[in-house]
Amino acid sequence: MTQTTIHAAKTHLSKLIKRACAGEDIVIARGKTPLVRLVPVDAPEQGRRFGAMRGRARVDDAFFEPLPADELDTWDN
Repeated sequence: MTQTTIHAAKTHLSKLIKRACAGEDIVIARGKTPLVRLVPVDAPEQGRRFGAMRGRARVDDAFFEPLPADELDTWDN
């Protein structure tokens, strides 16, 4: 990750854009406080990662029990 100040970013904007389009992570900061990230518009979206929710959700035995009749009727409509 490259962090640069606003002043330096204004001075070298075209170079920073070229580096961001090449995949480099560019952060523009005010002093030492990061403010924005420079990314290409047509950056490929990151795909789904298999197992990303592993360990974050729990399913107990009640999940596998049949639904009550009144709730099944709601789903049928």
